[in-house]
Amino acid sequence: MRLDKKKILIFTATYNEKENIENLIHSINNTNPEVDIFIIDDKSPDNTYYIIKDLQKKYNNISLKIRSSKSGLDTAHKEAYEYAILNNYDYLITMDADLSHDPKEINNFIHYLGEFPFVIGSRYIEGGSCLMSGRRLIMSKFGNKLIKKVLKISSNEFTTSYRGFNISKLRNFHLNDVKNKGYSFFMGTLFEIDKLGYEIKEIPIIFKDRQKGLSKIPKVEILRTIKNLFILFLKKSK
Repeated sequence: MRLDKKKILIFTATYNEKENIENLIHSINNTNPEVDIFIIDDKSPDNTYYIIKDLQKKYNNISLKIRSSKSGLDTAHKEAYEYAILNNYDYLITMDADLSHDPKEINNFIHYLGEFPFVIGSRYIEGGSCLMSGRRLIMSKFGNKLIKKVLKISSNEFTTSYRGFNISKLRNFHLNDVKNKGYSFFMGTLFEIDKLGYEIKEIPIIFKDRQKGLSKIPKVEILRTIKNLFILFLKKSK
């Protein structure tokens, strides 16, 4: 428990992350041993969850839920939000499991969550950086600029999962309010938070491209995002 008595939950979803999950958990606990970690694994074929179970023998701050099949990143995050509420956490911080998000930046999230209801790690503000390259980098930069222009939301970042929620300040918000599926869920979350009038605080992060394992974003997700962006635009225009 931190000196300010805040109860903090770090969440990540895993699917075939056996090459990364051990390093991630060690890094979180080395920098923030007072936080709790909640992991949802969708029955990874590479047996990621066995590694997590072994780590539970060393660390008593890890909770693991194994789902029966691959059930979607959006549903995992919604379950994590409900878990945070039911277990009386003050802050929920979500991140990727592939080491693209540096756990050393968790303290920065905690600092700003003391003042703001929602904090998002941004690659596209001063001090931030995205270390992807080529087509992926171009699509990410263009996509975030397009979302900002269409939805007219005061944020330069919409698609990263490195974000923090001050549960007590977000009194009339729940991730279940976000109806977008798949990776569009992250964009939809900012839409709902902005709609309720909550301030979005961006803090700079350095996004590192995964070194091990394969990216799980299907190419069709680009078309889904464009479709969902149009749907959100129509909602905003009503």
